[in-house]
Amino acid sequence: MQRRTATRTVATSRDRSSRPAVLLLTLAALLTATAVLAAHARAGGGVAQSRALVRVDSGSLGRMLVNANGRTLYLFTRDPRGKSACTGTCATFWHPVATSGKPRAAHGVSASLLGTTKRRDGRLQATYDGHALYTFELDTKAGQMHGEGLNEFGGKWYAVSPNGTKLVTSTPASTTPPPAPGYGP
Repeated sequence: MQRRTATRTVATSRDRSSRPAVLLLTLAALLTATAVLAAHARAGGGVAQSRALVRVDSGSLGRMLVNANGRTLYLFTRDPRGKSACTGTCATFWHPVATSGKPRAAHGVSASLLGTTKRRDGRLQATYDGHALYTFELDTKAGQMHGEGLNEFGGKWYAVSPNGTKLVTSTPASTTPPPAPGYGP
């Protein structure tokens, strides 16, 4: 009889001592997942918490569409009308503008040109004049246009004008990096 009691006591104390560790690991996993989702949502992806806001701002190419944070909005020439062809790795660099419903139009934006498209994963993406909208990973501040004219993922990327057309730079951007210092004449 004593033997069974001792075994139960050891098993019970082992169970109690592992509970804090399991709770800490679970809490750490939840916090990590929350941080990853929050970072993804800030970058333009993730689950949309509300309807996206599209507004007009002035940049080096004139008046263009930007998101609520002033980040340039782009269209992708490879997208079929009203759909997105940018998935997988493409979407890690070119963040689809996620929305929970029809995007909101700020002053200067034609509300009739705003809409949505359903992505392969089921999320809604904002559209303007039938073009799916994206932000670019390397545009980290309002007004930056590092993605303008780039030829990536099988198509070109352009900032969007308030009338829904692409804005084009006078000299196209290149995806080829400049030569390293010390090379050339």
